[in-house]
Amino acid sequence: MLNQTSVSEFLLLGVTGIQELQPFLFVVFLIIYFVIVAGNGAILMIVISDPRLHSPMYFFLGNLSCLDICYSTVTLPKMLENFLSTHKAISFVGCISQLHFFHFLGSTEVMLLAVMALDRFVAICKPLHYTVIMNHQLCTQMASTTWVIGFFHALLHSIMTSHLNFCGSNQVHHFFCDIKPLLELACGNIELNQWLLNTVTGTIAMGPFFLTFLSYFYIITYLIFKTHSCSMLHRALSTCASHFMVVILLYVPVIFTYIRPASGSSMDQDLVISIMYTVVTPILNPLIYTLRNKEVKKALIGAIRKKL
Repeated sequence: MLNQTSVSEFLLLGVTGIQELQPFLFVVFLIIYFVIVAGNGAILMIVISDPRLHSPMYFFLGNLSCLDICYSTVTLPKMLENFLSTHKAISFVGCISQLHFFHFLGSTEVMLLAVMALDRFVAICKPLHYTVIMNHQLCTQMASTTWVIGFFHALLHSIMTSHLNFCGSNQVHHFFCDIKPLLELACGNIELNQWLLNTVTGTIAMGPFFLTFLSYFYIITYLIFKTHSCSMLHRALSTCASHFMVVILLYVPVIFTYIRPASGSSMDQDLVISIMYTVVTPILNPLIYTLRNKEVKKALIGAIRKKL
């Protein structure tokens, strides 16, 4: 699969080149990584162990928490290692592997959020048929499909990137191996890779986004015209608010990174935006779902009391 290239390793330049900031940033991102793993891990454990949360909504939430743990683990441990290292190298195979799993988990999460929006649509607009439509088999199939499509989408990019010829600089202006920084280092024609990034990744990102937007548009329209109770409308919208916040937090930086023209981007902007969807979003997901979801809070408090 790998191309014959003169570059055997890449140097990840990281978030900043200021050496004095490295120890401070190490502590900050170490705490963030711990919170991501602990927070999402707690949600995952609660969803699995509490029978009251064995429903489609929490099944998908468990998948999301699992994705966030893995997603952050792809980039943050290497970032933490490089904060304390003078030789911030990653092997060619390691770089392609990181690229693969990053896009695998990222695209899976994007599609999973669309599935979660569809689940809310059925729950609110088809409440009498909800248990029949969103049965265990269908939920498992939809979740599995997102993981499979995400894997093969990432495999396409990792194969195409590994076949590029890297004959010049090996310095990656990023804190992890992503497609755009690697394309800037490649020698030769990268038009096909750029087309795949814009077309395939753009479709993977924008397709679920429009499906999510359409689901919520239909939900709001349905509630306004079919529901005459303000309390019911408020309760239904409150249920969807957590999911919608997660969608916004993920999609806005992703669109800025992968959909906008390359000529309109800069290294510093890409770094800040990447931190948003690799670090900030995974740490906010458990906070959003636990603080705004009464059932999850009750289950969490119950689990803590049992431990004590």
